Amino acid sequence: MASLNKVLLIGNLTRPPELRYTPSGTAVADLRLAVNRNYTTQSGEKREEACFLTVIVWGKQAESCGEYLDKGSQIFVEGRIQTRDWEGKDGQKRTATEVVAERVQFMSRTKGAGAGAPAAVGAPQGFADEAPGGDDDVPF
Repeated sequence: MASLNKVLLIGNLTRPPELRYTPSGTAVADLRLAVNRNYTTQSGEKREEACFLTVIVWGKQAESCGEYLDKGSQIFVEGRIQTRDWEGKDGQKRTATEVVAERVQFMSRTKGAGAGAPAAVGAPQGFADEAPGGDDDVPF
């Protein structure tokens, strides 16, 4: 039986990226992403709820996220879900569910938004250039 672990998300950062390096020098960034869902109740009332997710980004993509993204930046993430288990200092078992990014695309103005700011990180060459213009267009 085949299985698939693939996640596609569009959301806004709730805080600036936290960039750090492993002892071997590999960059890793933690992003906190808010993803909203709009729906209508059976009584016709419109509601919105937010889901807050941790996104882990590795390598050069992590460094670009740390350099160009800030709180409020809108991003598109393609990745996979990962769970981790550990024991806290208090002896309690803990579990974290995270998204490990394979690709991060910047969709809004970023803190370094100038001539050198990449539109897509980890995307195939030319992907960002092929995206249609305008705020209402989603490039996928």
